[in-house]
Amino acid sequence: MSKQKTLKGSFSLFGKGLHTGLNLTVTFNPAPENSGYKIQRIDLEGQPVIEAIAENVVDTQRGTVLGKGDVRVSTVEHGMAALYAMGIDNCLIQVNGPEFPILDGSAAIFVENIQKVGIEDQNAEKDWYIIRKKIEVKDEQTGSSIIILPDDEFSITAMCSFNSKFINSQFATLDRVDDFATEIAPARTFVFVRDIVPLLEANLIKGGDLDNAIVIYEREVPQDKLDHLADVLKVPHIDAKHIGYIQHRPLQWENECTRHKLLDIIGDMALIGRPIKGRIVATRPGHTINNQFARAMRREIRKHEIQAPIYDPNEKPIMDNVRIRQLLPHRYPMQLVDKIIAMGPTSIVGVKNVTANEPFFQGHFPTEPVMPGVLMVEAMAQCGGLLVLNQLEEPERWSTYFVKIDDVKFREKVVPGDTLLFRVELLHPVRHGISSMKGYMFVGDHVVSEATFTAQIVKNK
Repeated sequence: MSKQKTLKGSFSLFGKGLHTGLNLTVTFNPAPENSGYKIQRIDLEGQPVIEAIAENVVDTQRGTVLGKGDVRVSTVEHGMAALYAMGIDNCLIQVNGPEFPILDGSAAIFVENIQKVGIEDQNAEKDWYIIRKKIEVKDEQTGSSIIILPDDEFSITAMCSFNSKFINSQFATLDRVDDFATEIAPARTFVFVRDIVPLLEANLIKGGDLDNAIVIYEREVPQDKLDHLADVLKVPHIDAKHIGYIQHRPLQWENECTRHKLLDIIGDMALIGRPIKGRIVATRPGHTINNQFARAMRREIRKHEIQAPIYDPNEKPIMDNVRIRQLLPHRYPMQLVDKIIAMGPTSIVGVKNVTANEPFFQGHFPTEPVMPGVLMVEAMAQCGGLLVLNQLEEPERWSTYFVKIDDVKFREKVVPGDTLLFRVELLHPVRHGISSMKGYMFVGDHVVSEATFTAQIVKNK
């Protein structure tokens, strides 16, 4: 069970904004666990904070723009991609203007500084959202689509189709997020010469130059028009007959533009608010479809806010039935946990297989067997007892007893044939022999019951 992560210290980056041309400073700071990503405009009165989530995206025209009321922060996707891919869960980002500096047009400088300042584990567990079924978002007009499929890790394939003889059709893949720093982060943003005039007319790319973008010149224009455009952008004149890529540094990969599109997907995925285990397949991606997908994922997560643990019956348990009997005093018919399949410092996952031979079904009820609710709570508590007892020296010499039970909810019936999965988490560190826990019981993907309970740890006489 992995831990949430934040930065070990703060770092600042300086540069001009791609769209505003302003000289900007952005500072990345450590943040408390479970706080996520937040962006603070320190140049404005009151220093307002925008939560970096998909619902707060207010524009996707030429980058991802977050907003809250009248406050805006744009061009956040490269910094967000670096945080997400480097495994940072919690970060406060302070910026003194309306956008992040564009730097070299990639995420490489963000990654380098994250590596330099360091990453540290926090106490809370990383809140993975695990994809259990195919989810698709599609734009029928543009042909753009994003599909996410179940996978053991996070991975992406991006497929792009441009109306260009230079980058007509390309694909890029990130199979291991650990490769992001070398294979994706250095990929630079790009622009076609034919798109520059409309962008300038929209009062954008005032800070664009050949140091922070790949410029693709593929359709010949009159020399005087090209010279005028170069003067506006404050870049050297070029021969209008010379078709091709224009940049100070050569392409790092033949598919660098599509790798940058993949980078943008990760940056927009960061606004889902939880790390994902699944494989993304994106066709003709862009910030608009990326944001539609991120919003759809947040709706999906809200519907399944508490996910059932993954249970593979082929895997060897951490505790089998014999070990459980060594730690718990319960015996037939009151031993209600069959095995433990996962355990960390603050959480545990257990299993019980419910059969028609359970003694309580004889009277509850003869014609409609239903597991009593009090035994559901007892089963979760036994699982929690194993968690706290396993952390003691000589755990066999201690027992746990209920002190309080709160917030009990029974959502569905438990009947013969069900396999119960328990997930129990410590709410606070054990103090003075008192432990508070939150327990969930699942059948399949559904929460069937939950409770908060407090137990006392007592040494056996």
